[in-house]
Amino acid sequence: MAAQFGRRLRRGATSGAIVAAAVAALAASQGPGAIPPPTDNLSGDTAIGAGDATAPHGGGGAGGSATGDSPYYTDLPPLNPPKVPGVAPTAPQVPIVTGPAAAGIPATVLAAYQRAEAAIRASDPSCNLPWQLLAGIGKVESGQASGGRVDGNGTTLTPILGPALDGNGFALIQDTDDGAFDGDTTHDRALGPMQFIPSTWAVWGQDANGDGKKDPQNVYDAAQAAGMYLCAGGRNLAIKADLDKAILSYNRSTEYLTTVLNWFEYYGRGAHTVPDGTGQLPVDRSDRPAPGRPSVPVSPSSPASPSPRPSQDRPSPKPTDPATTPPSKPAEPTKPPTADPSRPDVGTPVEVPPTLRVARLKAGTATLTAVTGSTFAQAASVTAVDASGRPVAGVSVRFVLPATTDARFPAGATTVTVTSDARGVAEAPALRAGEKAASFTIRATVPGRSSLPAAELKATVEVRKADALTRVGDTALTAEPGARYADVTVESRLAGALAPGVTVTAVITDSATSDAQSADGPSFGKDAAGNPIRTKVLKTDAQGRLVVAGLVAGQKAGDYVLLLTAPGGGTAKVALKVTAPATTPPATPDPTEEPTTDPAPTSSTSPSTSPSTSPSAAASPTASASPSA
Repeated sequence: MAAQFGRRLRRGATSGAIVAAAVAALAASQGPGAIPPPTDNLSGDTAIGAGDATAPHGGGGAGGSATGDSPYYTDLPPLNPPKVPGVAPTAPQVPIVTGPAAAGIPATVLAAYQRAEAAIRASDPSCNLPWQLLAGIGKVESGQASGGRVDGNGTTLTPILGPALDGNGFALIQDTDDGAFDGDTTHDRALGPMQFIPSTWAVWGQDANGDGKKDPQNVYDAAQAAGMYLCAGGRNLAIKADLDKAILSYNRSTEYLTTVLNWFEYYGRGAHTVPDGTGQLPVDRSDRPAPGRPSVPVSPSSPASPSPRPSQDRPSPKPTDPATTPPSKPAEPTKPPTADPSRPDVGTPVEVPPTLRVARLKAGTATLTAVTGSTFAQAASVTAVDASGRPVAGVSVRFVLPATTDARFPAGATTVTVTSDARGVAEAPALRAGEKAASFTIRATVPGRSSLPAAELKATVEVRKADALTRVGDTALTAEPGARYADVTVESRLAGALAPGVTVTAVITDSATSDAQSADGPSFGKDAAGNPIRTKVLKTDAQGRLVVAGLVAGQKAGDYVLLLTAPGGGTAKVALKVTAPATTPPATPDPTEEPTTDPAPTSSTSPSTSPSTSPSAAASPTASASPSA
C-alpha cells in the first residue's frame, strides 16, 4: 500500500494558487484546447439551460459523499503536459487523434461535460464550474465512461457498476433502491460514468438530454448532476478551499483529491477529442493495484536501465559435489519494460476509426413520398464512403427532422441515430407523415464531425386524394326558407377503392355550371357575426364517407347546387331547391254580419228620442204658411 500511495502522490499536492488561478481562467473561457459545446440539440437534447437544472434541497448519499467513498482509478496523468501553457491551440474542425493519448476524451463524453458546464453557468454562474473538473472526476471514477463506450445519445453500452458496498473494504451501505438502478437488492453500488450511489442519485439526478428520464448511466444526465452536486451550498470553485471541499464531498479521501486535481490541471493545459469507444482505459484502482506496476513512474524520456546485478540465484561460495549437484548459473538479468504496455505509444500507428475515415455521406436515391397520416413507403438512407469512394461500416449517422414538419420517426422522435452496415448504408427507421401536406428536408450528419457536410434528403407529404365522389341516395332536397334539408351522405373513392381521410370542400353555388359561392342560396348556418356560411371543409371517415349536415334553406326561392370537390379530381353536384312559402288569400265578408264599425254621427234627431214625429209633417213646406195661422 505504501508503494501504491507513493505512486498516487508522485506529483505531490497541486499548488493552491495554481489551481485557483486555473479555475478562474477556465471559468472565464473554454480553456486551452477546448471544443465549443454543441448548439444543435445534439442527441435530441433540450436547449442549454432549458433542461432539468434545479438544485434539489437537502443532501444525498450515505455518509455525505456522492459515491459512498467507492473505489476509484488512481492512474495519474503523464509528467509532460499535453500543451505548453499560454500557447493557444488551433481548434480542429474535425475530431482528430492528436497529442498524448491520456489527453484524449471521447467525443460524446466531452460534449456532455461542456454541456453541463454551459447549463450550470446559466443557472448558477457564481459557481464557476469548469468542464475540466468534470473531466477529472470522470477520468478517476470511470475512465471517461470506459473509454467512451456510449451510444449516440450518451448512454453507456453496458451498465457501469461499482462493487457491492458491503463493508468489506468499502463503506457498508444497505440497499436503498430495491435494486432499481444497480440490480442489487442487498447492498448499494455506485452507478454510471460519474459513479453516483442510488441514494445520491435519487436526490441529485438530472434529465439533461430531455428524454424524460433521469438515467445515471447516461453521461449527459450524470455530468450535469455531478456539476450541480459540486456547486451545492453556494460554493465558488474559483476559490481553492471551495474547490477542495467540492471534490472531497464526492469522495472523502485526500488521495482522491490529489488524483482529481492532477487530472483537472492536466486537462486544463489541453485536451482533444477521440472517437467514442477509443479512449484510453485506466489500469490502477484504489482497491486493487495492478500487479507488477512500479511504485515510481518511469519517465518516457528516461527509461529505466536493467539492473546490472544478476538474480539472487548465485552459485554457492562453497563448492559442491559435481556428481550430485551441478553448479547453478547466474540468471539472465530481467529487463523491465521501457514503456507502460497499458498506455499505447502515441507514435504507434493505430487503425483510423470509422468516424474519422468517412469523407462523405451520399444521400439515398429513394423517392420519399407519403400522404398525410401514412407511413413513407421508402426509408431515408445514406451511404458513408471514404475519400476513395469505398463504403465505411460502423459509422454513427444521425437523421434530424426539421421543425417545420409534423412527420415523426417511431415513438414520436424527431432525431434518430443509426450505424452504417457492411455496405456503408445507414437506414433510418420508418417515417410517418403527419397532417401537414408540405415538402421538407431530412439532414443526415456524423456526430462529432461538424465540418463534414450534411447529406440532405428531400421528402414530401401529399394530401389524400379521391378521383370520384358519389352521393349515397337520391332523395330530392327541397325546403322552404329557413327550414333544414335532410342530411347528405357522400362516398369518396380513389382508383375504385374507398378513400378515407380525404379533405372535401363543399360550396353552395347558383347553378351546376358555376363554382362561385352563391350570395342568396342555402347555407351551413351562420358565423359568429351572423353572416351565412356557404363554404365548408369536410373530411371523409375511415370508411371513405362524409355526411353534410345542417344545411338551411335561404330566403330566396330558386334552384341551387351543393358542389363537392376533392384533391385528385373527385366532384359531386347535389341539387337544392328553395320553395316559395304558401300564400293565404284574403277572407270574404259575410252579408248577414253586423258592421263592426259605428256609422258616422248625423244632425237628425234619434228615432228613439222622437218617436211621435211624422215624416210628412216634418217635411211639409206649408205647415207654417196657413192663412188661418
